[in-house]
Amino acid sequence: MLRLDLDTSKVDLCHALAESIARKVNEELSGRSTVTIERTVARLFGVEGVSPSGVPLANVLVDHLVSLGKVEDGVAIHLANACAVLDLSPQDVAAKVAAKEVDLGSLPWRGAEECRAKAKELTCAALAKIQARREEREELLEAYPVHGRPWLYVIVATGDIYEDIAQARMAAQQGADVIAVIRSTGQSLLDYVPHGVTREGYGGTYATQDNFRLMRAALDEESKRLGRYVRLVNYSSGLCMPEIAAMGALERVDLMLNDAMYGILFRDINAERTLIDQRFSRMINAYAGIIINTGEDNYLTTVDALSSGHSVVASQFINYHFAHLSGLKDGQIGLGHAFEIDPNIEDSFLLELASALLVRELFPSCPVKFMPPTVHKTGDIFFAHALDASFNLVSVITGQSIHLVGMLTEAVHTPLLQDRYASIRAAAYARTAARHLGQDLSLEKGGKIERRAGEVLDKALSLLKDVEAKGLFRALEEGVFAGIRRKREGGKGLEGVFTKSPAYYNPVEEGLKRELGI
Repeated sequence: MLRLDLDTSKVDLCHALAESIARKVNEELSGRSTVTIERTVARLFGVEGVSPSGVPLANVLVDHLVSLGKVEDGVAIHLANACAVLDLSPQDVAAKVAAKEVDLGSLPWRGAEECRAKAKELTCAALAKIQARREEREELLEAYPVHGRPWLYVIVATGDIYEDIAQARMAAQQGADVIAVIRSTGQSLLDYVPHGVTREGYGGTYATQDNFRLMRAALDEESKRLGRYVRLVNYSSGLCMPEIAAMGALERVDLMLNDAMYGILFRDINAERTLIDQRFSRMINAYAGIIINTGEDNYLTTVDALSSGHSVVASQFINYHFAHLSGLKDGQIGLGHAFEIDPNIEDSFLLELASALLVRELFPSCPVKFMPPTVHKTGDIFFAHALDASFNLVSVITGQSIHLVGMLTEAVHTPLLQDRYASIRAAAYARTAARHLGQDLSLEKGGKIERRAGEVLDKALSLLKDVEAKGLFRALEEGVFAGIRRKREGGKGLEGVFTKSPAYYNPVEEGLKRELGI
């Protein structure tokens, strides 16, 4: 059996340090919320659509409370009061606020007890909808099981949801198990969620609830036709991280790109905003049965994979414990990893094998998402295909769970159909041809692979000790991860963070914590 001889005491210490790091951040930020979280509550209460001027009603409602100086109480209590006073649904209240027919600050107050009771009623209805979609997925997985591992994951990114659907259907027919709809460039920096069916995007397609609904319906049709459930992926990240998690939960998205630090490092979104939002979004994903994918693979596109592999592992430990504290089970925590060591280095294949095996063994119950080589690919499609073949083999023999299929025309998000077919076929070949190879191999004790894995673990442990001692915010300021420095008070979206008042009430968070046992 292909296994590393790891020092379990070091692994246990890494976990303890990472949990301490994540818990300290959560405790420090527990008295704060964000406008995104409040918009998410409004959406879960049934507020959807846009105003006559095209502004999402969830934004209208929360912005109205901000203008009144009442957002610090949370949207739930004021929306529930308006529903009780006016005998209207949350949707109708939001529409009247948008039309300037209702001022939430001038309505009679029904009292905290009645308002909380109404908010709990709305919360129960919202959680019931999410639970129903989760049960629907479980029934479909039982009816149309997926047997191959790792799951073969491909992307579509035309910008037009209808073209995406055509591409997704074709990819599923070619053998893909998971379809990721790449999000339009820059959407993570929008402090609102676009509405409706979209047919224009840049480098991808806008994440909207209507687009989720259309793609899920199309993949359900393909699942029934193919006899295996095809999973759908989108992005619960950026300034609207919790809102998109809620939309995905309601439309049965199966996987969400949902990282604790990606937005801070790679989109320059404020650290407090991101770390508050990631916790709430992950509670929603946990309750909805959604698998999250973290973004450590992106580190390896900005720093040298050989010298900085330990920072990836340290981040994986931290992301893992942020996820656990939000109620996600191991089977829902898809940590990111990538095959990005310079192929010109002697024994690079062995080094990649060591890295992949280390991550697999550190998180044995997690569905690790293994990303293909990108940094060292050029216009030479033949070498690209050979490099992907090596990646495919490492993925299979180390027992990876989710395998993003490498393309010979890498960086072309919408490749020619024959290119995608060739890549899926090659990955499927490795999955079948080498299925049990890892079980018949063993490692030389103290050999190059074990030494590399041990070295990465030692450096990750040292880094986690440093981060735990100084705190995550200071570590981010010093550029510990991916060599990128981010100030706590810097970045986009800090104005959307606020301190909760003594009257603050979020029944959705309370309900999720109760259901998840956290």
